[in-house]
Amino acid sequence: MSESKPPPNGRDPNGSDQPPATSRVTPKLVRASVTGDRKLTTQKTGQSGETPRTPSVVAAIPSTKSASIVPNARTSISGDARTSRRSTDRLSRAKAETPATVPVAGKAAPRAAIRVGANTSEPYPALSGAGRPANGIGASPGAAKNSQLIAPRSPRTALEPDTVDMPTSRSKSARHPFVVVGNAVISIFILLAVASGIALVAGKQRFDAPGPLSDDRVVNIPRGVGIRDIADVLVREGVIDQSWVFVGGVFLLKAREDLKAGEYQFKAHASLRDVVATIVDGRVVMHPFTMPEGLTSEQIVARLMDDDVLTGNVKEMPREGSLLPDTYNFARGMTREQMIQHMQQAQQRVVKEIWDHHAADLPIKSADQLVILASIIEKETGKAEERTRVAAVFINRLKQKMRLQSDPTIIYGLVGGKGTLGRPIMKSEIDQPTPYNTYQIDGLPPGPITNSGRASLEAVANPARTRELYFVADGTGGHLFAETYEQHQKNVARLRQIESDQKDQANADTQATAPAAQTAASPPAPQTPPSPPAQRRASSRHNASPQTTTH
Repeated sequence: MSESKPPPNGRDPNGSDQPPATSRVTPKLVRASVTGDRKLTTQKTGQSGETPRTPSVVAAIPSTKSASIVPNARTSISGDARTSRRSTDRLSRAKAETPATVPVAGKAAPRAAIRVGANTSEPYPALSGAGRPANGIGASPGAAKNSQLIAPRSPRTALEPDTVDMPTSRSKSARHPFVVVGNAVISIFILLAVASGIALVAGKQRFDAPGPLSDDRVVNIPRGVGIRDIADVLVREGVIDQSWVFVGGVFLLKAREDLKAGEYQFKAHASLRDVVATIVDGRVVMHPFTMPEGLTSEQIVARLMDDDVLTGNVKEMPREGSLLPDTYNFARGMTREQMIQHMQQAQQRVVKEIWDHHAADLPIKSADQLVILASIIEKETGKAEERTRVAAVFINRLKQKMRLQSDPTIIYGLVGGKGTLGRPIMKSEIDQPTPYNTYQIDGLPPGPITNSGRASLEAVANPARTRELYFVADGTGGHLFAETYEQHQKNVARLRQIESDQKDQANADTQATAPAAQTAASPPAPQTPPSPPAQRRASSRHNASPQTTTH
């Protein structure tokens, strides 16, 4: 199709301002923009002078030879025969949405589209969106939503494809190996935390549940073993049924360093919490060792050696009178030397306490003398109510410079630490001089003859206030006391009568059992031994001297 040439005045031959339908107008694109100082810049187009620029607006301006743009004419901008149907539809929409008042060369722009600045006569586009379509050709979705200023575009611009936001891709930092590893570590940590929480709840229930032990049991945990060895011992003894619960509970309670070796008694059905608390608190089984009053150090050591709970040997025999008789509780594994040291420390503490509160008028001058005299009183009587009276007798004798004449001192001088003679004292033994024989020496012996208890020590420190100088056995385990020798002789005669009656009774019992033993088919029963004498020395010595204390 050939293109017709318009008349010089821009009008068609019929006098109409519209170009012929067969004519083809090739518009020229002019872009206009508003500068920072609101001034419009213009661009010359052919011979028609200047046209205004608008922000982001592309207006189709015809040639100076063309009077106007025919809106309904289908115009090909690029002349490209391969224009797609989509581009054609876009062009139609663009023509429909393009305002009818597009500035044309030689025509005045409408007021609604062109404003005149205050200091210039040049028109410039309106800054507000009034009177403009809400959505322009090729406008982005964000512009319509935000109600921003949308300007019409030129047909050529309308033919361009819409700009679609590319889908957001992960940043390079998110794809960094350290980030990937970190995410994996965090995931593993979360899984472990969840698993640990489940295990903690289950373990706590097991930790507080009753144990499998059916009855009380004593378990020995040796020294130097670890936590797993302790758990194995408890499992083997039936105290617990799973070692890992015990180990986990100890770690959670932070009690690994507080576990103590020893011998423990666990109650029936004791829970794991009770088991751990028992071991941590060190509530070991305590074994008693009783040392009665009146034993020598040699006898006490022999008893220590017979105890199978104690360990070790005794390196040196303890000094006589240095051990305090008492009942001592100890844990398995304690050595015999440790037990001796414990008894010695107890004796020193008690002696110091008693000596600090002794009577002021005592004839003894030191705590050692207190221990010596207390050992004699310990061997003289076993009755607690008599100790202060017996102590008063010896205190009064010391005050009057009388010899003590105590039988136990004779025996200790003969047998030493063995303790007993096994028979009555003979007259020759009484006259036999030894360092401990108070029949032959004045005052106190050189050392204790036994280990005395607290009661005897207190009796010496605070004796009874009497003037008694004699005492003799009464035949029933006690003693008869006297202030004078005459009264003492009467007490001795009474004792002889008691001894004679006991001897006659023993002989009668022997004669009564003899015929029955002869007729019995079984071997004869042993005869009842005679009762021991009620006094420790020969009765012939009771009248030996007015100074003699009889027993």
